Amino acid sequence: MIEKEVIHSLTKNFEDFANQTDDKVEFWFARDLQQLLGYTEWRNFQNAISKAKTACEVSGQNIADHFVDVNKMVEIGSGAKKEVDDIMLTRYACYLIAQNGDSKKEQIAFAQTYFALQTRKAELIEQRLLENDRVEARVKLAQTEKELSKVIYEQTGGNDNFALIRSKGDQALFNRTTAQMKEKWNIKNKPLADFMPTILLKAKEFATEITIYNAKEKGMKSENQISNEHVTNNKAVRDTLISRGITPENVKPEEDIKKVERKLASEKKKTLSSKDSLK
Repeated sequence: MIEKEVIHSLTKNFEDFANQTDDKVEFWFARDLQQLLGYTEWRNFQNAISKAKTACEVSGQNIADHFVDVNKMVEIGSGAKKEVDDIMLTRYACYLIAQNGDSKKEQIAFAQTYFALQTRKAELIEQRLLENDRVEARVKLAQTEKELSKVIYEQTGGNDNFALIRSKGDQALFNRTTAQMKEKWNIKNKPLADFMPTILLKAKEFATEITIYNAKEKGMKSENQISNEHVTNNKAVRDTLISRGITPENVKPEEDIKKVERKLASEKKKTLSSKDSLK
């Protein structure tokens, strides 16, 4: 079992050896990584690099994108220097080298676990970003639909049928009624939009924005006019999605947006609490 002090030391050393290109691309030098992973002989470390390159190619990645051969000058004592071969490695390349290294080495065992955790952390961050994007899309749709309701009231003198107009928009987008889509997605007593993935939320919001614009620009004075406009716009958006291989009614529903909002709010609260405890 690796001691806690060793883990902290290896983590700090690895991140401290990170470099950046002029384009802000993160990389490590192979000869630095060699020392960090406990290899005393460059030729032995090259075996791990060779295996890592093979793994990179098998995974469908371009080796040249992750392993870049370079030459650099190193000190050999008494101020003298000589040129040696080296390799610029991406974080992914470092991960592959660790996976193909000598697992008997404490440093390699640590690195394998470290990169696995880093990969998981990146996946969680990406998931949270996608969830935030979906929550924002749901909020934007609600705001846009509220604006449409306002436009209908201002231009027709009433908006009692707004729910019906919105439902007609759903039917034009999904080629199914709202009730049919709720049954398909097994939704009970909750809004259909709360289970839509981001792509559909943004599609509905876009169609609604077009309806608002045309209702104003063309001075539509009846609910029937605006309703027909909304149906036309949702059909147009549907056609666009289908032309790109996305059939709205066949897209899978996602987690109830209210649960996602609560989860994100809870995580934010925990993060703030952690920061406060560090002050």
